[in-house]
Amino acid sequence: MPTVELLDYPIVVDTGALGDLGRLVRAHAPAHRYAVVTDEHVARHYLSAVCAALNDGAATTDRVHSVVIPSGEQHKTRDTWASVTDALLGYGCGRDTTVVALGGGVIGDLAGFVAATYMRGIPVVQIPTTLLAMVDASVGGKTAVDTPAGKNTVGAFHRPTLVVIDPMTLSSLPERELRSGFAEVIKHGVIADKGEIEAVVSIARQLGTGGAGALPMRELAALIERSVRIKARVVSADEKERGLRKVLNFGHTIGHGVEAASGYSLLHGEAIAIGMVAEARLGERVGLADSGTSRTIEEAVSAAGLPSRPPADIDPDRVLALMRSDKKQRRGVLEYSLPKRVGEMAGESSGWAMPIADADALGVLAAMV
Repeated sequence: MPTVELLDYPIVVDTGALGDLGRLVRAHAPAHRYAVVTDEHVARHYLSAVCAALNDGAATTDRVHSVVIPSGEQHKTRDTWASVTDALLGYGCGRDTTVVALGGGVIGDLAGFVAATYMRGIPVVQIPTTLLAMVDASVGGKTAVDTPAGKNTVGAFHRPTLVVIDPMTLSSLPERELRSGFAEVIKHGVIADKGEIEAVVSIARQLGTGGAGALPMRELAALIERSVRIKARVVSADEKERGLRKVLNFGHTIGHGVEAASGYSLLHGEAIAIGMVAEARLGERVGLADSGTSRTIEEAVSAAGLPSRPPADIDPDRVLALMRSDKKQRRGVLEYSLPKRVGEMAGESSGWAMPIADADALGVLAAMV
């Protein structure tokens, strides 16, 4: 079974891996109780099978509990965090409990934050069911919830004990959700390997009108494993984001602002796609990125079926205001991780994040809208 072992926890990437979940959890995350956190959409498809695997034939019915929340980014809040922790307390879950995050990035972030804070920290197993979560949110140990001030503004670093990635779960995704995940793979390609971008475009074109049912599973599994390895290499060198890990924020400073300004009507990957194009343009504007870098990224984003410009009704000033509440602000100035060219990031001498004047960012946004 293919396993990425660049971090202190195993990341299993294999078609059909959910069928081996019981053995994997027994080997890497044994616990007295398991608390599965998922959303309404994912629960319909996978909750029963996951609970059965975790129960592992135990006679007691008190071994596995589940908490199902509504689907959507708008529910990744402190109120939802409180309701999930209250549910665990109601079930009598103690420090010998392992949280199982079953779902996309929202569930991974939320359940991870529950695990980071419940009883001062208990283990979490990540089972991502979206492409975006597979290549990004489930790997690296970042957990958080959103607040009115911005996305992921309250959170903690909390490593998973085990990550189980089964590309077969992508067959139940709406096509829009699937394409949203391509954004993070493109980002990894911009950071480290132009070939990843070409692979994304190839797979996206194969989808055609067949949606998720037309997925080339073997190619997709290989793409996911390569993308996970790129992120894992970065995280293993800088887990707490004091330097190199900042390159993973490419597209996210502007992207998070656009996402929040849309009222989360844009999916996360859609907003990040827009953010990558905008930030590449910003890099060219201030002389950090080679000319043509943004055009290459925009072509890849469009070929993957993702938006490359903010919706026309989004106010650039509102986006900038939301960006200024972002975690990536230092000494009152927003910092950006920007590409030098596709496959190579700029800014090693400045810690991989460069302060850029708001006027430049506003100029790029205004031109795009």
